[in-house]
Amino acid sequence: MQIDYYLATISPYTYLCGTRPAEIAAKHGATLNYYPLDVMALFARTGGTPPKERHESRKEYRLQELRRQAAKADMPINLHPAHWPTNPAPSSYALIAAITDGSGDVAELVAGLTRACWAEERDIAEDEIIADCLEAAGFDRGLVNRGMMEGAEQYARNLERAVAAGAFGVPFFVVGEERFWGQDRLADLDAHLASL
Repeated sequence: MQIDYYLATISPYTYLCGTRPAEIAAKHGATLNYYPLDVMALFARTGGTPPKERHESRKEYRLQELRRQAAKADMPINLHPAHWPTNPAPSSYALIAAITDGSGDVAELVAGLTRACWAEERDIAEDEIIADCLEAAGFDRGLVNRGMMEGAEQYARNLERAVAAGAFGVPFFVVGEERFWGQDRLADLDAHLASL
C-alpha cells in the first residue's frame, strides 16, 4: 500500500500531524511518500485563499480551531509565531534532500521543522535552524546545502503532482482513489487502510 502525503513545512496543520502519518503507515505496512510543496501556490492553482486574504471571521475561526486541535493533540502551539509566514523553500529543499538521502527519520524531520515554526519561535528559512532539525532527526547537517537545484525542481514537480492527485490543501493524503484532507482526518485514513 502507498500513501502519498502532501505537506508544507510552514503549515500549522502539518505540524499538528506530528509523526502520526508515519505511525499509521507502519501499523498497516504501507509506504509513506512525502511530497513537500508550496501551499500558497497550491491554493492559487485550486481555488483556495491564503490565510492573510481571508475574511476576518474565517481568520478568527482558524485561530480557534488551531487552539482546539492543538489541545486535542496535546501539542504546544503559538497562534502568532514570530517567524510566520516565512520562506518555506529552504526547509522544503532540505527535506527533499533528506528524503533522497534516507539516512535519518523523515517523519521526525517533518515534525521538527514544523515544531520549530509553530512551537519554538524559530525561523525555518534559516540554514542553521534547518541544520539543527536535520541533525535532530539523524541526518547530516550538510544536507541543508546539498542538491538545491534538484530540490527546487522536485518542489515544483510535487506541486504538479498534488494538483493532478486532487489535493487542494495540506496535509493531504492519497491512497489510490481515496483522499483525506487535514490532520483531523488521520483516523479516517487509519480506518481506510484497515479495510483494505
